[in-house]
Amino acid sequence: MKISGIRSSIVALPADEPLADTAEHPNATRPIVTLQIETDEGVAGLGVTYFGGALTGTLRSVVDELGALMVGEDPLRVEAIAAKLRGAAGSAGPGGIFNLAHSALDMALWDIRGKALSLPLWKLLGGARERVPTYASGALMRGLSLDRVVSAAARLKERGFREMKTQLALPGDTTPAKEVERMVRVREAIGPDIKLMLRHQPALAGRAGDRHRPAG
Repeated sequence: MKISGIRSSIVALPADEPLADTAEHPNATRPIVTLQIETDEGVAGLGVTYFGGALTGTLRSVVDELGALMVGEDPLRVEAIAAKLRGAAGSAGPGGIFNLAHSALDMALWDIRGKALSLPLWKLLGGARERVPTYASGALMRGLSLDRVVSAAARLKERGFREMKTQLALPGDTTPAKEVERMVRVREAIGPDIKLMLRHQPALAGRAGDRHRPAG
């Protein structure tokens, strides 16, 4: 089996928040880069990646350029292809937009591998466990009002999440007192036994010092 080509596109999807039904911007959309890797045996793999904003087109171009380097390769040799792409990226990888583009290509390759071997991904990766822990990410955004984030946290607990991630470095005229109040209210809503994590935001870290680490 050989890779015969790739096709990419940009799809604007609703910026829904399905975990707690608390979208930060209910009418907004997110531009998602989608791709399909095609093979000479008719098996195709799908992948997606996301950057957002003005660089969405750039991300798609990187996907296309890296994908072109994969044509003619055996899609089942996932690690060999990854090494080829890293080498081609030179000092641009790993990291940054290279990783974002490569993640979608890698996803599509594993999709092909699973379809070709008629195995689900969890078995391809070893199948050590039948269950894995999860945490709720993307529901407790910094742009939500205090009341909305508290309600969302309580809803996540009601839906069975034992771990969840929130954000600090609040927008606008924030203060340490406002940041602390937010965490206190969220903790009161979920109780003492739920793991609460904070998301690191480098551009705002100097304001509130949030890190991706346990809180409270």
